[in-house]
Amino acid sequence: MARLLHNLLLLTVGLTLKIRVMGYWSLIYGYCALCTGVALLKLGWNIILRPSTTFQWTVRETPPACLNDTSLGTHCYVKIKESGLRFHYVAAGERGKPLMLFLHGFPEFWFSWRHQLREFKSEFRVVAVDMRGYGESDLPSSTESYRLDYLVTDIKDIVEYLGYNRCFLVGHDWGGIIAWLCAIHYPEMVTKLIVLNSPHPCVFTDYALHHPSQMLKSSYYFFFQLPYFPELMLSINDFKALKSLFTSRSTGISCKGRWLTTEDLEAYLHALSQPGALTGALNYFRNVFSVLPLSQSEVKSPVLLLWGERDAFLEQDMAEACRLYIRNHFRLNIISGASHWLQQDQPDIVNTLIWTFIKEGEGRKNYRNL
Repeated sequence: MARLLHNLLLLTVGLTLKIRVMGYWSLIYGYCALCTGVALLKLGWNIILRPSTTFQWTVRETPPACLNDTSLGTHCYVKIKESGLRFHYVAAGERGKPLMLFLHGFPEFWFSWRHQLREFKSEFRVVAVDMRGYGESDLPSSTESYRLDYLVTDIKDIVEYLGYNRCFLVGHDWGGIIAWLCAIHYPEMVTKLIVLNSPHPCVFTDYALHHPSQMLKSSYYFFFQLPYFPELMLSINDFKALKSLFTSRSTGISCKGRWLTTEDLEAYLHALSQPGALTGALNYFRNVFSVLPLSQSEVKSPVLLLWGERDAFLEQDMAEACRLYIRNHFRLNIISGASHWLQQDQPDIVNTLIWTFIKEGEGRKNYRNL
């Protein structure tokens, strides 16, 4: 009898798990279908309004001058033997100083850290990477190549190939997700973790499933699961959707004095208009649902989480919830009036808060010994 009850319990647990998994994927694909319908309506409306220009866009062949600004650093490349991929990065500051590594988000590249490269090169070896599939880094063709474990391993390999075993790790948006995961899986590598507008992955998963408003704001995650069509929608009208992300009143940079110049915007379009560039960037999203929830979640490094109050994509309540997963010092700063593009929107405030966090518990003179 006891054995029968035990078998029934196992069967019930297994069945419940299968139902939850089916429900999870039904939700994802159902919402994906809904987002596709909305996108098709937008495409149809664009064709009606602009029949001659909707399907026109230009590949930017020549990089704008701002990408070769020597005050930002030197353009370098490193080839990782294990993966066979070549990564592009911009570096400044003396070799041998502590490493501060910057990881960009979507749809960005190393240039999003220009204000921080100038600020921290006096005390650090600052390195802003073009992550796998972005900018001048290699662009693997298969969707499978953008699994989260590969992206995390990329960062570990880059740190080692730069000649370091530890770094101050700074990430924004998707770079923030990878930074969280690096701190979870390689705690000995992360001296201090600094994340901008990117919740702990477990917080994001749980919060989105229980808050329809966040699910709505994250609808692009579902739309990006489709092949080809998202690339088309981001390209039409000469990449109007990409331009709008950075410049519109609802999603763009808030601080008037920090709005992207025409040249800054062209820098982004130069990177993202190259053949295959949008697919590489979107492939990050196309792997995310297969690895959540995480099997490991604790962060042992000290953490600074900076959050733009006017983030159009992520709700602020997630920021405080990240505390649950951190087993060390945690500092949260909400920056009033700032958008999702925090390090570009309010660079002076961001830089000051990073300096304050870095100096906590140790003098700046000791950084050279890390």
